[in-house]
Amino acid sequence: MAAVHHDLVTEFPELREKIHSFKLSNAHFAKLFDEYHLLNREVIRLEAEDIPVADETFEDFKKKRLKLKDELYAILIS
Repeated sequence: MAAVHHDLVTEFPELREKIHSFKLSNAHFAKLFDEYHLLNREVIRLEAEDIPVADETFEDFKKKRLKLKDELYAILIS
C-alpha cells in the first residue's frame, strides 16, 4: 500500500508562504508544526514498512495527526 503524504504544504499549497512565515515567527505554531511533522513521518513509516502495530494505536496516531492539522489550520486562517 502506497503511503499518502499529509505534510502541511501538500495539504494546503495555497498557504505555503504563510506556513513558512509562521514557522519562523510563531513559537506555538512552530512547536505544533514539528509535532505534526514527526507524527506524520511515523505514520507514513508504519504504513510504508508494514510494521505491525495495534489498530487502536495506529488510529490514535492518525487522530492526533488530524487534531494537530486542524489546530495548525486554525492558526493559519486566523
